[in-house]
Amino acid sequence: MVCISLHPDFQNNTKTQLMNIKKEIFGQCPKGEKVFLYTLVNPNGISVKITNYGAIITDIEMADKKGTKENIVLGFKTLEEYLSADYLANYPYFGAVCGRYCNRIAGGKLSIEGINYQLFINNGPNHLHGGETGFDKVIWSPKTIEKPDFVGLELKYRSVHLEENYPGNLDVSILYKLTHKNELQIEYKAVTDRTTVVNLTNHTYFNLNGGNDNVFNHQLQINSKKRTVNDSNLIPTGEIEEVTNSVFDFSVTKPIGKDIGSLPDGYDLNYPLDNTNKKMMFAGKLSEVPTGRSVSVFTDEPGIQIYTGYYIPSLGNRFGRYSGLALETQHYPDSPNHPEFPTTLLHPGETYKSKTIYLFETH
Repeated sequence: MVCISLHPDFQNNTKTQLMNIKKEIFGQCPKGEKVFLYTLVNPNGISVKITNYGAIITDIEMADKKGTKENIVLGFKTLEEYLSADYLANYPYFGAVCGRYCNRIAGGKLSIEGINYQLFINNGPNHLHGGETGFDKVIWSPKTIEKPDFVGLELKYRSVHLEENYPGNLDVSILYKLTHKNELQIEYKAVTDRTTVVNLTNHTYFNLNGGNDNVFNHQLQINSKKRTVNDSNLIPTGEIEEVTNSVFDFSVTKPIGKDIGSLPDGYDLNYPLDNTNKKMMFAGKLSEVPTGRSVSVFTDEPGIQIYTGYYIPSLGNRFGRYSGLALETQHYPDSPNHPEFPTTLLHPGETYKSKTIYLFETH
């Protein structure tokens, strides 16, 4: 296990009357680097905990309709648990930012401007979520931000040329903002000095019943009637298929468990959002009737990957299969090898920008 670090920006704890952010030590990497945990709290009682290791969201607490607060995402209380052999053996990317390229690249093969790059193979025959040491396993440089209507944590990292064999020095920033409107906003930016590919997402698993049961009784709506068809290795064939009235159709809200039994590994697929102009749009909504909790997703990305967590490991009588659902806003899987898909190329002089909003509500 490797921790890669930049120089952290050590900030003093500060508070405001309306919004609050605090900092504490989260743990220590094997080489001695200190890692911190930041807790963002809004006046409505919603709190979000983020560590600068992997830019990981470790905890989101919100009340149910009876006022009971619970953590609604999968995560750990200590850094040591994220570094443990049991967790890494079936790495499910709890709450992490995945990159440089989230999702899969077929055979780990990347060709940019006539140059071929062989990426690390870590998911069957494919490259997944940035490789052996992706953005989920590095230490980010943090800076806290406080405004009247939000508190934020800005995280920065330089991915050097040929790190995980991606070309170009890539400077990445992620801004997490918790607002007084109960929104968790995530803004991504990146620039490069050589043409490269970039596809970033956050891999938080939601469980709106506080982890007291699996997600089968959660209701899901997706603002799409199409999916990218995959081969047996979850690589897109290039075909975009209508899903209306099929087991893949969530255009009308339905329980996740309704049709999941007909799929051997549950849901793990990309839904195109027809978002070609980079405007913020409604992507989907996850809700749970007994608790009254819901999370709505808005994004300027062209797709959303739904993963119901078939391969989430059981760890100390916690978690396990279908214990959480990931709503990953992103470009399509294997886009570098599908010129017909929205491009993930980033050239020198350009700025990669992406934004996703998670809106938390109790009904």
